[in-house]
Amino acid sequence: MTFRLEKTRSGSVTTVRLIGRLRSEHVEELRKHLEHEGAELVVDLSEVSLVDREVVRFLIVCENQGVEIVNTSPYIRKWMQREREEPEF
Repeated sequence: MTFRLEKTRSGSVTTVRLIGRLRSEHVEELRKHLEHEGAELVVDLSEVSLVDREVVRFLIVCENQGVEIVNTSPYIRKWMQREREEPEF
């Protein structure tokens, strides 16, 4: 299984639930799906089983742009924190 994306809307909030394994080759597709959403965007990672470094960096950029990342597994959240602490990021 690669990945799947499901969108739901409730008022002005769009929730994008990501499911499966996310790799660097999926980042551009994810970007396209997320850029056209409303003012409030939530990305739910509760069913994400695997990510790579490019996906982690993409999630950090999303958060920096005001996207709320929820239901993140501890390993992904720790990885995001480590990436933020690296001098190049």
